[in-house]
Amino acid sequence: MSSPPIQWYPGHIAKAEQQLKRNLDKVDLVIEVRDARIPLATGHPHLNRWINGKQHLLVINRRDMVTSEARVAWEAWFKARGQRTVWCDAKAGTGVKQVQQAAIRAGDQLNERRRNRGMRPRPVRALTLGFPNVGKSALINRLVKQKVVASARRAGVTRTLRWVRLGQDLDLLDAPGVLPPRLDDQQAALHLALCDDIGQAAYDGELVAQAFLNLLKGLQPQEASGASLELLESRYGVPFAGATQDPAFWLEAVAERHTSGDTARMAQRLLDDFRKSALGSIALELPLA
Repeated sequence: MSSPPIQWYPGHIAKAEQQLKRNLDKVDLVIEVRDARIPLATGHPHLNRWINGKQHLLVINRRDMVTSEARVAWEAWFKARGQRTVWCDAKAGTGVKQVQQAAIRAGDQLNERRRNRGMRPRPVRALTLGFPNVGKSALINRLVKQKVVASARRAGVTRTLRWVRLGQDLDLLDAPGVLPPRLDDQQAALHLALCDDIGQAAYDGELVAQAFLNLLKGLQPQEASGASLELLESRYGVPFAGATQDPAFWLEAVAERHTSGDTARMAQRLLDDFRKSALGSIALELPLA
């Protein structure tokens, strides 16, 4: 089954990209935030153009939502490409101190260069960027230890850019989530839909839920993914009947049992359960060897 068609380009994201470009030359450090379940799909194709020689800190949020094996595999994969990663759970605060320390270290290097040129040190200006709903605002609130920016588990809450002072060393600019104008890779678009990193208007919930079931089938043989059809069967009380089961039939059978035959409501429940880790810690993407 191919990925269901997913397309978007809300006006506020076009506006956000324009704002972002205007502010990029004011910053020294780009703190990019990605989703641990889909670290490739949440990498923006224009990122290298935006960084353009600036320091880059890659923060992978929601570390609690994937297996430790997946995390170790991704850390090694990024390291082999010369990219250090800092993993955190912005919601619980795990790993946030390491993010702050890495940002301040980057700032120390920058100020050392300023001193060598006879310039005075100053707070580092850092921009946090990433796809909508990957947890940028939650991370900033953790970093400054108070709720200074709006944060919610839905795409598109941050709409304007704002500066936040973090101690004496760091000024943070929280940017609205920026999606590429279109995604040619529909598998990546599916991953974004599953992780609630794009708005629901961009896709059909039932088709995405069926594609999710197919994805789980493919991931289950890879232990690091954490995908388990057994957990799915025990939670909803309907056997998946091996690799030949049609996801549409399974969804109908589960809907009969749980939502009076309403497959749209059942599809939404399945997606919600995945998004809150009720189906276990599942990495939708694993690095290729």
